[in-house]
Amino acid sequence: MKLFIIAGAINGFLAVAFGAFGAHALKERLSEKYLAIWETAVQYQMFHALALIAIGILMSSKLIGPVSSLNTAGYLMLAGIILFSGSLYVLSLTGIGILGAITPIGGVAFLVGWIMIIVAAVKFAS
Repeated sequence: MKLFIIAGAINGFLAVAFGAFGAHALKERLSEKYLAIWETAVQYQMFHALALIAIGILMSSKLIGPVSSLNTAGYLMLAGIILFSGSLYVLSLTGIGILGAITPIGGVAFLVGWIMIIVAAVKFAS
């Protein structure tokens, strides 16, 4: 529970920092294409940072509790942030197109993470 709340807060902080960095330091250095990719990475990092915090809260014994499907969802969200947003950040800065092949793996991790939250709610929520 605590791990996912902390990880969510750290990723939320980083998303704001990377968003500001992109808006100020990279605005004149990146093409519109790569700046848009950077912004997509920031948005998905922030969405899933909030999801991590929600997972941590749901893992409270007063709500759903520390069930394995929520634990799996949290780790999938973390992996998704690293693979999806991380690959897009690096792609934006380097232009290395092959990194685009990693991004969908992170997207699948996000999708499965959301499914695991649904599973937890259906199976364990009262």
